[in-house]
Amino acid sequence: MNLSTIKSKEIMPGYHGRMVHGESMTWAFWDVEKNAEVPEHYHVHEQIMHVLEGSFEFTLGGNTAIYQSGDVVIVPSNVPHSGKALTPCKLMDVFSPVREEYK
Repeated sequence: MNLSTIKSKEIMPGYHGRMVHGESMTWAFWDVEKNAEVPEHYHVHEQIMHVLEGSFEFTLGGNTAIYQSGDVVIVPSNVPHSGKALTPCKLMDVFSPVREEYK
């Protein structure tokens, strides 16, 4: 498969994702609009976020930081987190197990 052939889905306002699903993980590639927010939430999935481009404000377990190109954040299962794109961003997330709701 080629990422360019995967149809983008707007999962939440301003978050446009291309998803790749394996048996036990989901790999998400996001194009995020400036000022788009993801409200605080948590999930059973372990998540690893990688900022490919832009500046992304991310709060994990009550601690807020600004992440830039090259930064990686590990989000443990069931830990509350939220975020906001301070600029247009490209993000990559890996989730385990599979995010069924993203299919």
